[in-house]
Amino acid sequence: MGTHTATPETAGAPAATADLSHHTPMMQQYLRIKAEHPGTLVFYRMGDFYELFFDDAEKAARLLDLTLTQRGASGGNPIRMAGVPHHACEQYLAKLVKLGESVAICEQIGDPATSKGPVERKVVRVVTPGTLTDAALLSDKSDVYLLALCPSHNRRGVVTSVGLAWLNLASGALRLAEVAPEEVSAALERIRPAETLIADSIADASASFSVPNIGATTRVPAWHFDVASGSQRLCEQLDVASLDGFGAHSLTCACGAAGALLLYAAATQGQQLRHVRSLKVEHESEYIGLDPATRRNLELTETLRGTESPTLCSLLDTCCTTMGSRLLRHWLHHPPRDASIARGRQQAIGALLEAPSGASLDTLRAALRQISDIERITGRLALLSARPRDLSSLRDTFAALPKLRELLGAVCMNAVALERIDAALEPPRDCLDLLAAAIAPEPAALIRDGGVIARGYDADLDELRDISENCDQFLIDLEARERTRTGIGNLRVEYNKVHGFYIEVTRGQTDKVPDDYRRRQTLKNAERYITPELKAFEDKALSAQERALARERALYDALLQNLLPFIADCQRVAGALAELDLLGAFAERARALDWVAPEFAADAGIDIDQGRHPVVEAQVEQFIANDCCLSTDRKLLLITGPNMGGKSTFMRQTALIALMAYVGSYVPAKRARFGALDRIFTRIGAADDLAGGRSTFMVEMTEAAAILNDASASSLVLMDEIGRGTSTFDGLALAWAIARHLLTHNHCYTLFATHYFELTQLPNEFAQAANVHLSAVEHDHGIVFLHAVNEGPANQSYGLQVAQLAGVPSAVIRAARKHLVHLEQQSIGQPSPQFDLFAAAPYAADAPDAEDAAPAQEHPVLEKLRALDPNDLRPRDALDLLYELHELATPAPDGSR
Repeated sequence: MGTHTATPETAGAPAATADLSHHTPMMQQYLRIKAEHPGTLVFYRMGDFYELFFDDAEKAARLLDLTLTQRGASGGNPIRMAGVPHHACEQYLAKLVKLGESVAICEQIGDPATSKGPVERKVVRVVTPGTLTDAALLSDKSDVYLLALCPSHNRRGVVTSVGLAWLNLASGALRLAEVAPEEVSAALERIRPAETLIADSIADASASFSVPNIGATTRVPAWHFDVASGSQRLCEQLDVASLDGFGAHSLTCACGAAGALLLYAAATQGQQLRHVRSLKVEHESEYIGLDPATRRNLELTETLRGTESPTLCSLLDTCCTTMGSRLLRHWLHHPPRDASIARGRQQAIGALLEAPSGASLDTLRAALRQISDIERITGRLALLSARPRDLSSLRDTFAALPKLRELLGAVCMNAVALERIDAALEPPRDCLDLLAAAIAPEPAALIRDGGVIARGYDADLDELRDISENCDQFLIDLEARERTRTGIGNLRVEYNKVHGFYIEVTRGQTDKVPDDYRRRQTLKNAERYITPELKAFEDKALSAQERALARERALYDALLQNLLPFIADCQRVAGALAELDLLGAFAERARALDWVAPEFAADAGIDIDQGRHPVVEAQVEQFIANDCCLSTDRKLLLITGPNMGGKSTFMRQTALIALMAYVGSYVPAKRARFGALDRIFTRIGAADDLAGGRSTFMVEMTEAAAILNDASASSLVLMDEIGRGTSTFDGLALAWAIARHLLTHNHCYTLFATHYFELTQLPNEFAQAANVHLSAVEHDHGIVFLHAVNEGPANQSYGLQVAQLAGVPSAVIRAARKHLVHLEQQSIGQPSPQFDLFAAAPYAADAPDAEDAAPAQEHPVLEKLRALDPNDLRPRDALDLLYELHELATPAPDGSR
């Protein structure tokens, strides 16, 4: 996405205009507006089109595949133009926003009938990637965030912390946080903002922290991030005297970020943000930490290929509402560390699963399918951009809440979370009554089409509609009355566009015309008259439809204003519906996929009995379940086995089961028990970052360094094939040292998969390490993967067999097999073969560092070999010596030689 500078109007500064006298009046108006939005495409309303001019036209024509035209000239230059129909502009806006562009919508606000010169126009809103609220521009199942970033410096100019403020404008949810500079990238990866606001001077701090390339980046003046002004603006927005009630009393730079955020968002909408009524301060300690590599490798909401399925989110998302789907994504990326939150959610799931037949889970979910997305409707209502069908959906949803609460009441007595949701689902009665009275049962899509306001809501509107809709009947009734009154049998009441309504009487009957008839037109064989009654009706009828539409528009605008006091109630109901829907989806998944409620314990450890990978299990016919046990006495599992044997699947499923447990879901296992977890780290797969100047091995080591520096005794670490990006001995040495460091310094729960069989000696030196392997069976140079995790190390990797399965030519396989025999023989003949690299055990388990370790003693086998003379050995002596060496080389049961 590109970087652009906020427009002066958005920035709060006056527009600077040059001499425009040599341009036409229309172009003068356009150029003045464009000068206020130099970095933004301007959609300039002209009749039924939004036109773009000059450079904007060329850019839009290229991005949207529009026809670029040229008409006339202004200021001595040809006017280049491109346009889009106003009724179809949303599809073009969606494409531009997806490309990271911002668009200023310039509408006609003057009256063409009374305007002298060009009709007055004004930018009514600016559409940017982070400030979307229109349903057509938003994804139903994901939120769009606008984020502002404000660094805090010490006296030496070094960034000490970074304030973050991010807003979901569609719902009004505002959050604040302050993080260390090195944590900015991880925070933005978690939030995934569509647009990030930074100060135009932030490049000065680029050496202290970096802003990842996520979404669009907009630069605004640095003074927008003033902390004192930001705190005041926050207080005004939330209508409070102090931020202490929100837990924001200790925040500084986050308030500066919030001030810039609110200023920018309000400027793009051209009005107040009435639905931003609260804020939440997030602290790193609240959630289980997931760095960008972990989110990517676990495929929570996006696969490694960049698709939306199959992922954990796609598997879990059977929500009945889009609100529940969006909440699911948020929960997956924000698993709470507090196990009591997960227990409460799982208690609610259990209650839903045990609901009586009259209020079964299926019945409840069927009722939820009738619910509309009132979270986003409330956002549009607050911004006065709600459409008629938004209001009818809001009305119908509120009307359905009593039935939903009745169903929920039968089960919520067993779960505190459901009781809280039930209380929050109380509909705002006054709001429902107002909507029921004001909005037609099936309103038109747009207010300009009419038919939105219900009959009986406004007497004047009903009269105008009656006139417009019953015009023909009125004329028939009037004609009948006048024939009776005058005795003129052939009297006719008619209408034409030139003379309007009239009563026509033939020449022979004019003597019967009453005194209140006034001649309107004389024809050869007839006279046409008008009466006071018909004139009054004409005045009403000819403008009735136009006046009805105007009256309806005024009533609708007033209705939106009258609904504003109910925004908080709408947000309360929306939050409760989303949570209920998501808990119902968790219950449905648990029932359909045979998942169980996990347990949480005060003591440390991860104990999973017959665990399964939730996503992989859904893709295969039969999945082999496996156990995973990690505790204070068993901190590291060294996993060996063949390629494609299931090592990565086993590691990922352990992390996913732990994550699901803390999110509050049931888990795919026979039984699962968890102690406290603070972070989950993964180092899986091979990927480079060539654009960032990092090779595959550099990426691998960078991720490993992050784990070694940040993992704690309560962290879960997945390490897969560490050290494979360099030479064999370098990689083996690094893998051994990293595994040792995780055991002796980090003390974290670790799943360490490797093909370095030399590492299987680690359990001999570290009591907290254990060997497990994925088994396979070789048959006729082929291989059958059993995918079962067994104790002990594997005996080989089956790399050639896997290569054969992948389609490597047979000639290559045969050559590789011959060379493998040669390498094995060569390794055996060397005095220090690779498989014996760490046989001397130079590092004791209790040695904190290599430099502190005592000099290694030579192995007894080597001492024996050096002491003998092969030329003096008889065959019988050689055989005895072989048995003796074997005994010396075989470890005793306690691990000693």
